[in-house]
Amino acid sequence: MPQMTTALIFAGGTGQRMNTTAKPKQFLELYGKPIIIYTIEHFELHSGIDNIIVVCIEGWIRKLRHQIRLYGCEKVSQVIPGGSSGHESIYKGLHALNSVCGEDDVVLIHDGVRPLINADLISANIACAKKFGASITIEAASESIVRLGGDGRVAQVPPRAEMYLAKAPQSFRYGLIWGLYQRAIEDGIFIVDSAHLCSAYGVEAHTVESTPNNIKITTPADYYIFRALYEAMENQQIIGL
Repeated sequence: MPQMTTALIFAGGTGQRMNTTAKPKQFLELYGKPIIIYTIEHFELHSGIDNIIVVCIEGWIRKLRHQIRLYGCEKVSQVIPGGSSGHESIYKGLHALNSVCGEDDVVLIHDGVRPLINADLISANIACAKKFGASITIEAASESIVRLGGDGRVAQVPPRAEMYLAKAPQSFRYGLIWGLYQRAIEDGIFIVDSAHLCSAYGVEAHTVESTPNNIKITTPADYYIFRALYEAMENQQIIGL
C-alpha cells in the first residue's frame, strides 16, 4: 500500500493576544479570505499531500466547513473540534488519523495561522520525514538569545550561530509522533511544540531550513506584517520580479 502524506492543521486557538472579540485570529480576513484558508491552500495545491485534517474551535466548525467548500479545498477529509490547548488539539488530530494512517505514513503538523509557507518547504519536510522520521522547520536566530536564571538574572548567552527558532511545519512518520503524544498524555506532559516533545523524550529530529517570512499570526502587529508581506509578494508576481 502506497505511503500517505497528511497535513494536520491545528486552528483551535481563540486569539487572546489578538485583542479582538469578533472572531478568532485564524478567521480574520485578507481580501475577504480567512487566514486559515490561505494556510490550507498551500497543502491543497501541493501534489505530495494526499489528505488534510483541520482541528478547529468547536463553535466555528460549521463556518470553516463552509469556507472549505467555498474555496474548493477538496483534500480536507475531516474538521474536528480542538482541545483546551495546542498540545491537546494536536493529540486529537493525531487520534483522528489513527484509523487511516499507517506507521510509516507522514504527517505534517502546521499552525493554521502560519500562512506564508510555500511548496518547496512542504516538499523538504516530506522528504526529511520520510528519510529520518522526524523533521523540524527551523530559522536562524537574528538576535542573541538570553537564558535567565531563577532570580531573573542572565544565566547564559549561547552563541548566536548555534541558536535557531523552531517553526512549522513539523513533520513525522505517523507511528513515531502518535506514540510520543500518547506517552505525553500518560505522563501528564503538555507541550505545545512537537519539537520540544521530541527533545523531552530523547527522539532525534532532523531539520529543514525555513522559507523567509514564515511568521505566526498571534498579535495585531503580526496581522499587518502578514498583509504587507502578502501584498509585496503579489506585486512581485504582477511586475515579474
